[in-house]
Amino acid sequence: MARPPVIDIDLNQFKSDPYPALAELRKESPIAYVPQLGSILFTRRDDIATAEKNVSVFSSHQPEGLMNKLMGHNMMRKDGSDHQQEKKAIFPSMSPATVRDYWTNVFQHHADEVLEHLAPAGHADLVRQYALPFSANCLRSLTGLTNVTAAQMDSASQHMIDGIANYTGQPEIEAKCNRATALLDEAIKDKMASAAADSEPSLLGVMQHAGMPIESICANIKLAISGGQNEPRDAIAGASWALLSHPDQLAAVNSGTASWLNVFEEYARWISPIGMSPRRIAKDYCFSGINLLQDERVFFMFGAANRDHSCFTNPDQFDLTNDTSKSIAFGAGPHFCAGAWASRAMIADVALPALFKRFKNLRIDDQQPQPMMEGWAFRGLLSLPVTWS
Repeated sequence: MARPPVIDIDLNQFKSDPYPALAELRKESPIAYVPQLGSILFTRRDDIATAEKNVSVFSSHQPEGLMNKLMGHNMMRKDGSDHQQEKKAIFPSMSPATVRDYWTNVFQHHADEVLEHLAPAGHADLVRQYALPFSANCLRSLTGLTNVTAAQMDSASQHMIDGIANYTGQPEIEAKCNRATALLDEAIKDKMASAAADSEPSLLGVMQHAGMPIESICANIKLAISGGQNEPRDAIAGASWALLSHPDQLAAVNSGTASWLNVFEEYARWISPIGMSPRRIAKDYCFSGINLLQDERVFFMFGAANRDHSCFTNPDQFDLTNDTSKSIAFGAGPHFCAGAWASRAMIADVALPALFKRFKNLRIDDQQPQPMMEGWAFRGLLSLPVTWS
């Protein structure tokens, strides 16, 4: 049996565009140790889908992990009954029925409000002026933290995801993350009483009704914010950019050949907004001929898995005819994202159709600096300048 081969990467290039390096790893060394990340990377889709279900080996429980240290011990970092118990506690807020019957109308209100404000200008940065405030306002409602502004919500989310992806240990990133979590802890405590009495099915309210202890409530609210802000924000802006830069794909949506859900699912496969999920090896184990040792850290690279040529046709292209059924943009197994239904509703049912319906002749503004994307653990556009008639 062998140990994982050691493969070096250029971190700056990886942050700018991880896909060439991921493709090379997937082809030549699908399970490899990358010293620059201090972790063993899994890059094949089927390997990741199999390993994610084996929580006795590939454990989410990571006592020394950055998320536990910086944000508290949330359900994403628990396995077995501990994970299921907390996932069950939030289900009344995030169930498909609750999303359909309650939250979708709330999301629509937020989209209409932001678009109404933008309409007279005739131009905008869709990242900062639409995707960000829409996603943040939806998250304020979902969590129950209406005492936090949209700008604070986005900033806190960004600082937390920067913190939990800070594998090079930069102190200024950790300091910003700590300030963000302190702000959220204070906001949660200020809202506890009113959220418990509120009829809205907010995460804060349903977790209190379930009797969850305050430290778990705080940790899980911060978990929801860390992923629930940047993923919809980046998917809304990214999917809009994908359609505007692929007019044939936009025409397919306008003709009814493809749906908005197709757009969201294909974009989430093509550019996975959450590109990685970490695991801890709970015991010595041999996987696919590679010896893995207890307490080693593994990264499941969703961004690589969703471009695996053995599972997808034409995977490096944004193409609404692609079969996305094997996509693991939301993970797999017991840790499948609890917010998946809310995310689909926010993006596919509300944000994208509302934007393209409201703004006619929407197009990328070629008079402004062109869109740039970055990130590998979390990936999204930095800006998207657009104009419309």
